[in-house]
Order: sequence, then structure tokens, then C-alpha cells
Amino acid sequence: MSMLIQSPAFEQGEAIPAIYTCDGKDISPPLEWANVPAGTRSLVLVVDDPDAPDPAAPKMVWVHWVLYNLPPDTPGLPEAVSELPAGTQEGINDWQRTGYGGPCPPIGRHRYFFKLYALDTLLPDLGKPTKEQLLQAMQGHVIEEAVCMGTYSH
Repeated sequence: MSMLIQSPAFEQGEAIPAIYTCDGKDISPPLEWANVPAGTRSLVLVVDDPDAPDPAAPKMVWVHWVLYNLPPDTPGLPEAVSELPAGTQEGINDWQRTGYGGPCPPIGRHRYFFKLYALDTLLPDLGKPTKEQLLQAMQGHVIEEAVCMGTYSH
């Protein structure tokens, strides 16, 4: 069985409910994962939007959430997570802060990718890394990756 990430709040490829966006409470959606491979020492979660600023002419990938060193036995994260699992560390999103920043597309319907990575190592304390710094630290350590995608427009 392949590793799986999903949200009970929206179906794969479907609209993310407004409560999880800047039009609502801007809280993190509930996430669940399963089939974490044997040998996994830590998990990484990255949420990003490759359609910024305009899906018709994307110029950048906007990073919404960066978490690393999640314990491999973590089954997911609850809605509006306020207390992360022990040992979990946070990186910086593109609002230059830690934590979840929900969809807030300036124009059009954007895609939001919730990417879960299983690593064969526990990463060192990277401070508050950007997504790029985290991906660099992960190189050569990814056992498996799972992706869930939702969409949103105002």
C-alpha cells in the first residue's frame, strides 16, 4: 500500500471549504495519513500553490505551510491544529511567518498541494527554514511522498 494523505473536509481535486481560507477563519483543515513506510524516522508536510498569482500565467509557487520532524506514528493533524505533535518543527511560509496560511488567491481558481514526505532520518534543527532550505536538507532522505490536492477561488 502506498502512503496516503487526505482531508475529511474535501475530496481529492475538489474545492477546499471557505472556512480554511482567508474568506473564512483561515484555520488549517483536518488532515489524515496512512501507510507510512517502514523505516520512516520523520515526516515533512509542505502545502503550496503553484498557480500564483494567476493560474492563467503562474509566476511562482506560493508556500502556505511548512512542518518537519513530525513523528512517523502521527496519524494526521486535527482541524485548526494549535498544538503540534511533540518534536515537530515549523518552517516559514511565504507570508514570512510560521503556521498555516490558507488559500487566498488574488485571481482565478488555484490548486493547493498538501505534500507529505516520509524521511529515513530525523532532520537537524534548521531554525525556521524556507521550503527551499527544507527540501535541500531532505535530499537523499525521502522514502516516499504522498499528495492531496484541493482547489479554491473567491
